[in-house]
Amino acid sequence: MKNKIEAQVTLVGAGPGDPDLLTIKGAKALAEANVVLYDALANEELLSFAPKKALKIFVGKRKGCHAYSQDEINQLIVDNALTYGKVVRLKGGDPFIFGRGSEEIEFVESFGIPTFVVPGISSSIAVPASQGISLTKRGVSESFWVITGTTSARKLSTDVALAAQSTATVVILMGMSKLDQIVALFQKESKGEMPVAIIQNGTTPEEKVGIGTIDTIQEVVAENKLSSPAIIVIGEVVGDSKKNVGFYKELRSNQKVLAYGKE
Repeated sequence: MKNKIEAQVTLVGAGPGDPDLLTIKGAKALAEANVVLYDALANEELLSFAPKKALKIFVGKRKGCHAYSQDEINQLIVDNALTYGKVVRLKGGDPFIFGRGSEEIEFVESFGIPTFVVPGISSSIAVPASQGISLTKRGVSESFWVITGTTSARKLSTDVALAAQSTATVVILMGMSKLDQIVALFQKESKGEMPVAIIQNGTTPEEKVGIGTIDTIQEVVAENKLSSPAIIVIGEVVGDSKKNVGFYKELRSNQKVLAYGKE
């Protein structure tokens, strides 16, 4: 008599890109998986934590390239759990920060399947930190906003305009295609000299960083061919970072276009 399949789904945050930033609990969940469904932003090196016999299914979504729709991903999670048992849904960063993790959990639970969540290190905090950018700092920034640059309607979030009026550090994910609009909103608030960092492929060997101001960041992006996936950080903490302060001072004095990577 065959053992009864005990379906369960564990949502695991893969962290910002560096495989060493996966949590221990996440690694343990992967080690017990029968199936792993992983995103485009989840480092494929993490699949080595799963058993060799486990099914590994790529369900990544990036701009212009969707292997599956969200509805199809939801159904795949359920189907694999009912068929094979323990499923790990591996999502980049933290799955509850613009990762649609709650939607997937709610769908799975509607079938009576037990679910578990293993939080991940959010790229919104970890990627700036890897560049020495502290999102909050005494005497510099008392708070920070984390905003999606592109809503489900493919428009710039209206929260960006509100954030531009504040003194907080602003972190924008998925915002590269809306950079012109973002710049215009901050210029409208007379913040053309506000420091900006754009970090592409943060914490990975392909990482590239561009440093500028609201008035110069578009030139930085064009000259250095920065693109998605990238995080935009706007605020005085960028210029205050020990790692970036030399670049920023030179930029302020000479208006040079600056960027660096790990080549």
